[in-house]
Amino acid sequence: MSPGFSREQSSRGVVLGRFYPPHRGHASLLRRALEEVDELTIIVSHRKDEKIPGELRARWLSEMAPTAEILLVPDLEDGADPKTWADYTLGMLGRSPDLVFTSDPEADAYAEYLGSDHWVFDKDRVSNAVSSEDIRRRPLDHWHYLPGGAQAFFAVRVVVIGAESTGTTTMAETLAAHYETVWVPEFGRTYSEGKRYTSALQWDTSEFTFVAEQQNRMEDELALQANKVLICDTDCFAVRVWHEHYLGFMSQEIDKLCAGRRAHLYLLTDTDIPFIQDGTRSSEHVTQTMHDRFVEELTEHNKQFVVLSGSIEERKQAAVDAVDDLIASNPTHIE
Repeated sequence: MSPGFSREQSSRGVVLGRFYPPHRGHASLLRRALEEVDELTIIVSHRKDEKIPGELRARWLSEMAPTAEILLVPDLEDGADPKTWADYTLGMLGRSPDLVFTSDPEADAYAEYLGSDHWVFDKDRVSNAVSSEDIRRRPLDHWHYLPGGAQAFFAVRVVVIGAESTGTTTMAETLAAHYETVWVPEFGRTYSEGKRYTSALQWDTSEFTFVAEQQNRMEDELALQANKVLICDTDCFAVRVWHEHYLGFMSQEIDKLCAGRRAHLYLLTDTDIPFIQDGTRSSEHVTQTMHDRFVEELTEHNKQFVVLSGSIEERKQAAVDAVDDLIASNPTHIE
């Protein structure tokens, strides 16, 4: 239906949906809507039990359409009719919008109850042949349809951990090159190297907390550029174990920073390679002790992990096999 309002007046449009998750089809619709009206309101309906929080979807949409108004509202009961949704919308907006934008011809009744014109965009999904349901079921198979924020959410996170001088950094770089993706360096190593020429060799909880915070921050920032899989050289979970090693106890502050963090697979580098002292590492006898402690913690917390042993090539092959199997399972899918 063509617009019935005068372009001499300020025009207002509305887009309503769950956006669970938003994708390129939504982005195309929003770009067109912003071209057609002066003010656009995007209404995001959400439920508390959804796996992708409504607040997160609203943030992604604000990045996709920064000039639009975003309203996050509780979803109505299943089966709510078009008039109920129209009344709900009017209650939020205060007046009828000039245009309703959807990709669904059946939304005519909703627009009519609103007293608005209905603009149907790409109803046959020619330009973007995907739905949010398709993405939820197999997000990695529909990767290119996702905006950056959603890609970071659905990226498979693989963490390489291990005792000192067991090749974690080499493995992280090797895997990043193999999968043509980004990898997250170990911030604690950089911090430790910064201290090596001073007498401040002892660590305290505040320093480990800072390291954990920065490790999380780098991981989340680089996840925005990941190509389906994000490779991490250590993570918050490993930092908490190192805190215990150096200070003799677990840190509640670091435990809080680790809560809710996701790692789909841990690759634990074995101790069967020569120890190299670079001036920042503990003594060689600590290596096996730390390896065993990682095994205990990974097991106790039900973390999925694979031990990488043997030559560099043998370790790489075992790591690639494990990561390939993980990717094939689409572990970030949502039922």
